[in-house]
Amino acid sequence: MGSIDLYGESERNETGCNIPFNNALDPEEFRRQGHIVIDFLADYYQNVEKYPVLSQVEPGYLRKIFPESASNNHDSIENILKDVQDYIVPGLTHWQSPNYFAYFPSSGSIAGLLGEMLSTGFNVVGFNWMASPAATELEGMVMDWLGKLLNLPRCFLFAGGGGGVLHGTTCEAILCTLVASRDRMLSKIGRDKMDKLVVYGSDQTHCALLKATKIAGLDLKNFRTIKTSKLSNFGLSIESFRSTIAADLEAGHIPLFLCATVGTTVCTAVDPVGPLCRVAKEFAIWVHVDAAYAGSACICPEFQHFMDGIEGANSFSLNAHKWFFTTLDCCCLWVKEPKALIKALSTNPDYLNNKATDSNQVVDYKDWQICLSRRFRAMKLWLVLRMYGATKLRNFLRSHVKMAMKFEEFVSNDKRFELVVPRNFATVCFRISPLVGNDKMLKYDEEVIGDTEGVNKVNQMLLESINSTGQVYMTHGVIGGEYVLRFCVGATLTEDRHVSNAWKVVQVCADEILGLDS
Repeated sequence: MGSIDLYGESERNETGCNIPFNNALDPEEFRRQGHIVIDFLADYYQNVEKYPVLSQVEPGYLRKIFPESASNNHDSIENILKDVQDYIVPGLTHWQSPNYFAYFPSSGSIAGLLGEMLSTGFNVVGFNWMASPAATELEGMVMDWLGKLLNLPRCFLFAGGGGGVLHGTTCEAILCTLVASRDRMLSKIGRDKMDKLVVYGSDQTHCALLKATKIAGLDLKNFRTIKTSKLSNFGLSIESFRSTIAADLEAGHIPLFLCATVGTTVCTAVDPVGPLCRVAKEFAIWVHVDAAYAGSACICPEFQHFMDGIEGANSFSLNAHKWFFTTLDCCCLWVKEPKALIKALSTNPDYLNNKATDSNQVVDYKDWQICLSRRFRAMKLWLVLRMYGATKLRNFLRSHVKMAMKFEEFVSNDKRFELVVPRNFATVCFRISPLVGNDKMLKYDEEVIGDTEGVNKVNQMLLESINSTGQVYMTHGVIGGEYVLRFCVGATLTEDRHVSNAWKVVQVCADEILGLDS
């Protein structure tokens, strides 16, 4: 009897390599194709500056190119990557470009990418300790490592009765802590009073708090957005927080949860953590500190004062995938009372029973999060910490801050522009100054640009002009009614020359819009 050909002519790719149709994880074929993909990505990073930072495609472009249904036939990695280069890459906004200065960074690194490869390659589903002991134990260890770099109080570390967990995003961290605080409060006052619970944040707090409030089933009428002002650099004032609580108590409501922020989304404002925690403690309010962006900088001693008083908070989170060179997704959450999370989020079906859990000597992270399944995120954070070390990581962050200071100096030295708020980290908020219109009586669309609406319109046009060049990408925010441009340094590949070039683009676009000489 002759041997059976498992492959056949239709099962050969263009290079002549056999692809076994009965094995989707053939080690040698994985090795070959993996090298091809790595080379492709290395070339992408080498050439990323050649692409417009902000994608220039029109909505729906991809459906016009690709077929309506998946093919019955297999294709080669070579053909697929050609389509990636020709059709996918033009539709990307290049977050890893050195000319990316928008939103907050999603800083990649070799360590982060390799850690992601290992995590994905092992493809473990570490919902409890038994499912993959190394995944659980490595996560607890790296969360303590990072907590110590941040100089977090011992009460947030496993050794002090607290502990850390890796979530996907800040949205998850806020939701989980809100649900834990909700259930803790309802166990004291009764579930029939859920409609009395009040959630607090400022008008600069991330919208994740509002989303969490909706998902947690709390009454949105009891969601408090406390107004901030330029007088406090848009941080949440103690007086406003206290007076809002007083009004709620008088109305028969029950204060529940405060989300304080270190590095707000628009202007990186910092709420006074310590004083807010002291007020919250008077009313048994759970305080979560959201440092999604700026928390990474706090491994540098010179930034740790922004977290003064953190020992009074109940939970704290930062996104390592923003400014800690760890690929998306990787949100680090520390809690002082893990039991509050576990009580609110745990499920214990019979099929997950095991001796390790029954021993009470292990962590089952499924009870610290929304989902049952979870990725091996600790692998990439571990590689970042090991491959770079604290000294190099601090130097990376400091270099970004230094470049932001350089851009800040450019703005300060140009009389047409003004800095809207003080820079705390590596984000500069600036705009064309109203004084340009007042001094020159310059008109734009028949309006003197010195008034608020006119100034906002001109700055909006400036941002659109900057981004349309494709050379750089920035985003905007509105604070105190003022439309501002945000220049955020954080892409791993960014150097001084990219910052200087970005400022030249700003100047050229401003010249065109204002009709003024530089």
